[in-house]
Amino acid sequence: MLDPRGGPISGAKNWTSGYMPPDYQATVLRSKGNPILNLSPPVGMSTNIQRELLDSLRSYNEQHLEPRADNSDLAARLASYELAYKMQSAAPEAVDLSLETRETMNLYGMEDRRAQAFGRQCLLARRLVERGVRFIQIYSGGNHADANWDAHGDLKKNHELHAGETDRPIAGLLKDLKRRGMLNDTLVVWGGEFGRQPVAEYAEGTGRDHNAYGFTMWMAGGGIRGGVSVGKTDELGSAAVEDRLHVRQLHATILHQLGFDPNYFTYFYHGLDEKLVGVEGAQPIQQIL
Repeated sequence: MLDPRGGPISGAKNWTSGYMPPDYQATVLRSKGNPILNLSPPVGMSTNIQRELLDSLRSYNEQHLEPRADNSDLAARLASYELAYKMQSAAPEAVDLSLETRETMNLYGMEDRRAQAFGRQCLLARRLVERGVRFIQIYSGGNHADANWDAHGDLKKNHELHAGETDRPIAGLLKDLKRRGMLNDTLVVWGGEFGRQPVAEYAEGTGRDHNAYGFTMWMAGGGIRGGVSVGKTDELGSAAVEDRLHVRQLHATILHQLGFDPNYFTYFYHGLDEKLVGVEGAQPIQQIL
């Protein structure tokens, strides 16, 4: 789910399947209007006729694919037709927020103009989780520094804006998941790719540059221990100095909570057994399990 202001930077690279086959890449939900376009069949076309057309198309496509079985891009394209057909029956109800109560909408901050867009995404996320969607990614922040968290200019103005947009919705999501008995089975991960420096950037001194050496992420639900903090930075917040962690350990923790051994969960690609924890391997963050 994307921010209404656009982005994120690098676009579709953020949700492609990487070295995995393309049929594992994400489906983008739009931030304005209908989250997914063209969910209804053409006017005058019945479900039976559409099914017959798709079956005929699939037969021809499978014949075309047979001598090209190693073409994963083609296989993914063919699978997308069937996915689109199935979504016509399930997706309209799943993304219909008018089915929610006013109390629930307010819980996500939907009556607050600032929080409305992110609140909508968080509420959609809960509805998708309820219906069996296994991975959902929500982006906060647009496609340039003034519209996202990349506060090179005025950090106070920037963070007050984005924290104000996200604070109530994410709190509402956690509360809603918990009261519906879903939080224990849903892992929520909140974070970005880096933090900010403790020292000023530029002559005005109002912004902060990137900091990959000392920053915070949080996790909730999914078997994670609540109320636990791991690691500590120096007195300035410039770098982690106690219980330093690598992103591989974050990946290892997520995989562990999903029931996988992170060091043996691999995908063979171009002669290498690829792993989210890299060739070095990593162990889960035991203090939060």
